[in-house]
Amino acid sequence: MNTFFEPLLELQSYQKMLEDIQQNKTPVLASGMIDVQQTHMIAGICHHLQRPAMILTYNELRAREIYENFCFFHKDTFFYPAKDLLFYSADVHSQAITCQRFCVLHKYLSGEKPFVVLSVEALLDKMTPKDIFSSFVIELKQGDVVDSKQLLQKLILMGYERTDLVEAPGQFAVRGGILDIYSPTAEQIFRIEFWDNEIDSIRTVNINTQCSTEKINEISIFPMRELVYTNELAQIAIEKIKKEYQTALQKFKNQPEYAERLQETTTQVLEALKTGQNHSNINNYIPYFYQNPVSLFSYIPEDTLLFFEEPDKIQQHMDVIFTEYTESMKGRIEKGYILPTQDLLFDYVHILKEASAFSEILLTKISQKTPAFTVKDSFFFSIKSAPAFQKRIDLFCNEITALKKLNYRILILAGGHTRCERMVKELEERNISSFFSEDFEKPISKGSIMITPGKLGRGFSYQEIGFAIFSDKEFFGEGSRKKKRSKRKQGSIIENFTDLKTGDYVVHDNHGIGIFQGLEKITVDGINKDYMKISYADGGNLFVPVNQMNLIQKYIGNYSIAPKLNKLGGAEWGKAKTKARSAIKILAQDLVALYAKRADAKGFIYSKDTLWQKEFEEGFPFEETEDQLDAIEDVKRDMENGKVMDRLICGDVGYGKTEVAIRAAFKAVQDNKQVAYLVPTTILAQQHYNTFLQRMTNYPVQVGLLSRFRTPKQQKETLEGLKNGLIDIVIGTHRILSKDVSFKDLGLIIVDEEQRFGVGHKEKLKSLRENVNVLTLTATPIPRTLHMSLSGIRDMSVLEEPPQERYPIQTYVLESHSAFIKEAIRRELARDGQVYYLFNRVQYIAEETLRLQKLVPEARIRYAHGQMTERELENIMSDFIEKEIDVLVCTTIIETGLDISNTNTIIIQDADRMGLSQLYQLRGRVGRSNRMAYAYLMYHKDKVLQEAAEKRLQTIREFTEFGSGFKIAMRDLEIRGAGNLLGAEQHGHMEAIGYDMYCRLLEEEIQNTKGEPKQEYFETTIDLNVNAYIPDFYIQNQQQRMEMYKKISAISSQEDYYSVQEELEDRFGNLPKSAQTLLDVVLLKTEAHHLDILSIAQKSNSIVLQLKPDAAIDPERITSLIVSGKGKYLFTAGASPYLTININKKEKESTLLNNIKILLQALKC
Repeated sequence: MNTFFEPLLELQSYQKMLEDIQQNKTPVLASGMIDVQQTHMIAGICHHLQRPAMILTYNELRAREIYENFCFFHKDTFFYPAKDLLFYSADVHSQAITCQRFCVLHKYLSGEKPFVVLSVEALLDKMTPKDIFSSFVIELKQGDVVDSKQLLQKLILMGYERTDLVEAPGQFAVRGGILDIYSPTAEQIFRIEFWDNEIDSIRTVNINTQCSTEKINEISIFPMRELVYTNELAQIAIEKIKKEYQTALQKFKNQPEYAERLQETTTQVLEALKTGQNHSNINNYIPYFYQNPVSLFSYIPEDTLLFFEEPDKIQQHMDVIFTEYTESMKGRIEKGYILPTQDLLFDYVHILKEASAFSEILLTKISQKTPAFTVKDSFFFSIKSAPAFQKRIDLFCNEITALKKLNYRILILAGGHTRCERMVKELEERNISSFFSEDFEKPISKGSIMITPGKLGRGFSYQEIGFAIFSDKEFFGEGSRKKKRSKRKQGSIIENFTDLKTGDYVVHDNHGIGIFQGLEKITVDGINKDYMKISYADGGNLFVPVNQMNLIQKYIGNYSIAPKLNKLGGAEWGKAKTKARSAIKILAQDLVALYAKRADAKGFIYSKDTLWQKEFEEGFPFEETEDQLDAIEDVKRDMENGKVMDRLICGDVGYGKTEVAIRAAFKAVQDNKQVAYLVPTTILAQQHYNTFLQRMTNYPVQVGLLSRFRTPKQQKETLEGLKNGLIDIVIGTHRILSKDVSFKDLGLIIVDEEQRFGVGHKEKLKSLRENVNVLTLTATPIPRTLHMSLSGIRDMSVLEEPPQERYPIQTYVLESHSAFIKEAIRRELARDGQVYYLFNRVQYIAEETLRLQKLVPEARIRYAHGQMTERELENIMSDFIEKEIDVLVCTTIIETGLDISNTNTIIIQDADRMGLSQLYQLRGRVGRSNRMAYAYLMYHKDKVLQEAAEKRLQTIREFTEFGSGFKIAMRDLEIRGAGNLLGAEQHGHMEAIGYDMYCRLLEEEIQNTKGEPKQEYFETTIDLNVNAYIPDFYIQNQQQRMEMYKKISAISSQEDYYSVQEELEDRFGNLPKSAQTLLDVVLLKTEAHHLDILSIAQKSNSIVLQLKPDAAIDPERITSLIVSGKGKYLFTAGASPYLTININKKEKESTLLNNIKILLQALKC
């Protein structure tokens, strides 16, 4: 980085400041600093002194800005977020903040010297002393001898939770000699395999497949909470809490409600401490464990440089924080939420006292007094901020020409490589010589201009030494830093819905819909086998061998209505299946005919991507997801190969569909074609119009808007522009479909949420789209299975991967209380944000709004619900978008579509009564900008429903951590997507026979209609007297056992066999004999199926293999087999031919299976 830092040494005051810091003459004050430039100077000081830094500023948002700029100068930079001071007592917190903080602590404890940026409130927390905390970081290496019992106890004390399956940080699972654990500082799960007490191997695990990925030699397991303690310390804390609790109770003699609340919270904590269990709020009791807790300063290296940005602003912010905090604590002590000495924070004076042990550098814009510090020396730097060139390259060129004449060294950070190339060309055309370089080590000579990739928030120049740095923002406009993608991918949509639980509805291929009653082991003549028990109408029970599990699917349909159970042996299932099949047949014929017609049509062939297109795409401020890139690639391929595109892009709100559409539109305009973007509501039209304008500003593209919000004059101008080709892109509601709208050369139609347009509109669209490319966007996710069965019929791109949340949404689950609501709303309004307040009962919504208005009189509060007229709703929503409303009290109407980036708090009342998919979508309404977003899920404590509520909250917690709850929510949404895609009539059939069965029939019918060869479906059954099952002691959890049975029953080749065997050994340890036998039996079944064998059954002294009458087996092979077997094999011809193997009754299992294997090998052609 010499290119950036060497010129600073020419500043005398800079050199003097370095000397002072080296000689420990601090604090020093540097004034004249401006935003981005001060990060440059901080980085320079650290570079020249070779010391780490901690940069303190006045709030979280500013800390993030500094962090993003500082990352350009130093890759090893971390952001240390502040914990929530007001909502620390919620039942459930998101773990993202904990994980971020621990990554920083991990660096410090490992002896590294990172650069850390934080707001001063992040320093206030009382923490466990460093030596005690580091003793709870467990270091494990292969070959270590560990007492596994003690290790598990320690994990509980460290805040880990024992589960059956590890899906989120802070969980561990034990299966025999295998321990899976997810440390908050790790990107993957660790799997530790023990041989007795010795660590045999350590492997990383893929969270989606739960299979090992690579071997590693050593790992460190970090605590899951900041408060860690030994059993002795827990005993001391119990005594202190008890004593204070008794005293506090006396004060509540006349206030039974508060006394009860205090009793409830305190007894829960005491109980958890006594039994060594986890408690989510134990961190709040740190003063009872440690008399002398420490701050983060105790963890950082002694030579760390402390930079205080704007000390007076820090002081003001601290005053506000402590007033708020003291008031909040007072209220909570008075109402029995907490104990009187439960103080969690150091005051600012304490922090300053600890800070004085380090070298302190104060940075300010203007020279000022700093009463909290005794400044030893002051320096003033003359720095100028880069002018805003309003994206005009001519103004920019004038500026750098003038600077060049003054012999300035000029560095231009132009963003991506394409932009750098364009910049060099642009300057060359204007006779300004410059060079491109990525080498940051060589000093830059005077009077030269270097163009390099990179981004900073703003440019600046040091006038004294003639050194200027310009950022891409000055000439390309606002853009935000692309985020580095983290490797941790949380949760995944399960492709096969294997989460079968007792009591779930299931569909059996031949017998229809029943209820799964669990696995049952049945023993006959000493032979054990596992069966799935399914109960049907009229008390009938069916026992299905686990190796025939592929005949059973979980019933997936409308969750609000229980499906009708079939009778065993009844005819109704057959009828329902036939009815559905005939409807599916018509659908398949229509789809195939449509596809054929479209394949014949010829469209416009678009040219390949231009330099402008590449540069336009680089201007996208976020990191594209893999799915997004694939979708963009698909769309471009369709446009360039001359076919008439009709592509559907599915993806949830916020998954980046609009960006795919914007790039397609830009490409169409490059070839002088016009684009129409059709949206269902006026508000959405306005939003998309703003987005398009923002993205297209640097390019000669004219964007028009047609909607009710435009005046007749504006509409007339837009219509004229479309007719004579002056307007390239028009965005609007169904107004675009009116007769008076005509285009000069329409090339692409983009339809947003097609299912929300009426039949008439769709017909008009069809006539418009004869030879025009069509891109349809939908927010309801389309199921993967349906996607597969429709591939080749409808071109689809599915965006399944959620974008990296810009910043994670802080989710809290807490009891509904007016004090909490007030704090949550005020916090959002304090940063000029807006709030969604979700209240799902229309009849009381006006009352609730009044109640809120009394609670927060300074806020502008309105309400909206689905029973209002469309016009009323539109007006309220446009006021909300225009920031004329602070708090919108609404029902679940906000679930779909709107993207309001200024709304970053959502309060959901009665969250425990909502479905997970609803909560997931509602929570996605916030967190759509570069600010921290908050979701408060509130519930009303109900003494009777205590147990049920606990369970629900646990589920919400899983949902918060993107565990399996998220998958269920996704599945729920997919069903809606399937219904929308295929229409209402098909939806009925889907519910009658279950979703998976529907997809299978659809796939078969499409193959039929296309005339593709279709193999007749038959099932091979095996009935042998062998112990083939997974024992309980091997996989204790029934759900996981079911999952593995499902995987085993799906084995269709030797490769699958090895893969499942490997997975079993990897996840659960060495295979027991009965499980190995089960695998062998299923492999035999697969091989028999390929040979057209219908069944293999063991009789008393023989094994009978029944063949299909038209089995593809060479008769000569059967003959030679019988001859070589010398009486061991018999073949019986006829309508149902079969082969017989004569066996000895006492033959071992392995010999028995071997005999069948030899026979099958001999029959293979």
